Amino acid sequence: MSHLLHVDSSIRSDQSVSRRLSARAADAWRAAHPDGTVTYRDLGGDPLPHIDTAGGLARTTPVDEHTPAQAESWELSRRLIEEVRRADTIVLGLPLYNFGVPSSVKAWVDHLIAPGLSYDPETFTGLLGGRMFIAVASRGGGYGAGTPREGWDHAEAWLPHGLAMTGLEPHFITAELTLADEAPAMRDLRPLAAESLTSAENAIDQLWAPVSA
Repeated sequence: MSHLLHVDSSIRSDQSVSRRLSARAADAWRAAHPDGTVTYRDLGGDPLPHIDTAGGLARTTPVDEHTPAQAESWELSRRLIEEVRRADTIVLGLPLYNFGVPSSVKAWVDHLIAPGLSYDPETFTGLLGGRMFIAVASRGGGYGAGTPREGWDHAEAWLPHGLAMTGLEPHFITAELTLADEAPAMRDLRPLAAESLTSAENAIDQLWAPVSA
């Protein structure tokens, strides 16, 4: 049976573009997989603990030598990796915060990097590859080629590298200029914002659309 892992990370609740788009993707997936099941994780509303000095070294310490804090941190990583392992499709709602991923996404990725669980510690082969991973991204400004802030979107550049050891390979669908409707200084960019949003919605709608003969 097909299984979707749907992850959100925006802190903007109903105002979030990434949440609306990730929900659209999840709905499209359900329509294409009526017998499928879904696991939902909200990193924005229920963030994970960051890797810290108390438990973080669990990933470089033999399991039988774990302190209680390390055992707790390791168990959390195991559960998060198992969520990924059960899924054949992952949809991640990914807003751009301060030109990078939300810290909650960084914590999630850090927990997914665990030897023996997500990658082979001898060969460094990823153990989570072969899954469809859609990162539905939103960014308030414009960071494409030729723009004044070209290259300032470090989230899209970082996420594939952050996940590389696991074998997961995210594919991006992005809506940009999402702050144009609420920022007076961006009013002239509203047509481009609407075009970008429509393009992202269309790309999502095609992900699991039937292929015409």
